[in-house]
Amino acid sequence: MSKISVKSALRMLESGFLTLGVILLATFVFLRAWGGHQSQSDIQAFEEAVAAGSAPSTQQPESDGDFASEPDYTLWSSKRISDYHASNAQRDDPPLAILSIDELDLKVPVYNGTDEINLNRGAGRIIGTARIDAPGNLGIAAHRDGFFRVLKDVELGDTLELQTHLGEKEFVVSSITIVDPSDVSVLAPTDEPTITLVTCYPFYFVGHAPKRYIVKAELLSEQVNKS
Repeated sequence: MSKISVKSALRMLESGFLTLGVILLATFVFLRAWGGHQSQSDIQAFEEAVAAGSAPSTQQPESDGDFASEPDYTLWSSKRISDYHASNAQRDDPPLAILSIDELDLKVPVYNGTDEINLNRGAGRIIGTARIDAPGNLGIAAHRDGFFRVLKDVELGDTLELQTHLGEKEFVVSSITIVDPSDVSVLAPTDEPTITLVTCYPFYFVGHAPKRYIVKAELLSEQVNKS
């Protein structure tokens, strides 16, 4: 093969990679925007249903699974974009609740379960933890490069609000820890109402994040009773 042919082939290959990169970037931007639109639509529908007194179903079926077996929450790669695209037949089930942290400008719908479809459109209740509006330790997970990235700025004493069909409850951040993925003790049952937020850590780690970032919050009335 002549030098001219080699150079021509390299230019074609470079052009092909550049085109592929542009397509992947455009797909990434579109899917992130679509996911944000989907979550905002679900939040609006949930709030309208609650205001109208016709709250959506809050059935929360259980299935096998635990914290250690949850999928890795990595930065959006081409594979993740492909997986997201493959799951485009989105569910139309409503969220169980709306989680808000005003200090972080966070407002996210909480669905039942932490499969990719749910985590692509919001946060998910970790199966096996307390049910919405039930006593105990409610685990909620979301992607570190999505809704829960703002948790890097959370502070002790920040207020969490959980809106359900029964009304709103306020929780206060009581601890922030970093643990190994195998440490399931953070999701252990509690007697008092507790919310445990889970995401991967470090927030900007490239690849499979080696740790889990844990934010625990206790019901505000429980905090008052302790003081």
